[in-house]
Amino acid sequence: MASTQCEVPAFNPEDSEIKEILSQYKIIAVVGLSDDPSKDSNRVAQYLIHHGYTVVPVNPTKETILGLKSYPDLKSIPFPVEIVDIFRKPADVPPVVDDAIAIGAKVVWMQLGIAHNEAAKKAKEAGLKVVQSKCIKIEHTRYFGTGQ
Repeated sequence: MASTQCEVPAFNPEDSEIKEILSQYKIIAVVGLSDDPSKDSNRVAQYLIHHGYTVVPVNPTKETILGLKSYPDLKSIPFPVEIVDIFRKPADVPPVVDDAIAIGAKVVWMQLGIAHNEAAKKAKEAGLKVVQSKCIKIEHTRYFGTGQ
């Protein structure tokens, strides 16, 4: 049975690389985005939209979230995605990483409390940048000083 516990990340990029990721890449697929405004995934997506990022909802149970078309999975998105931001339990990460590799994403970002070292290693070996157990909103605020 797969663990739902978060692993300690075996590796993460240096701060300068995280800042570069947030500066360079602007199209973010949010896997596990909820339409519930009280959920972290929804608040993070709203923040990213407010700060100029293109957010692509990925949730197989919803047609739209935040007024945006939602896709059932990464492979259904008909345009390039740069960052895959994962709001799923650790056991669900490996197939998301496989899809991120398949679609040519540049970055796999696992939200705070989410890490999967084996999947992260696979993504890195495929040439993707990997961030584990860090909130993209918190990191953006830390580097660019724009909370909300």
